[in-house]
Amino acid sequence: MITWLHEGRRSVMKVHPGADKNNPLMGVFATRSPDRPNPLGLHRVKVLEIEGLRLKVGPLEAIDGTPVVDIKPVLAKSCES
Repeated sequence: MITWLHEGRRSVMKVHPGADKNNPLMGVFATRSPDRPNPLGLHRVKVLEIEGLRLKVGPLEAIDGTPVVDIKPVLAKSCES
């Protein structure tokens, strides 16, 4: 699932991991911070339920209301990783 990290700040390049000031500053690409110059989030999820045009998926690490940009299948060959 591809999401748009709509609340992330695009100009932030270093953060304290876990928003804990006791942790040293690290580059955003070495953390799970939503603050990053590329606003796309990539999440591997499982389809739990299909009801009409609605999908229930999980687990999804995103805040409520995060826009979904696209959903792509995982191809059988890539399932091994």
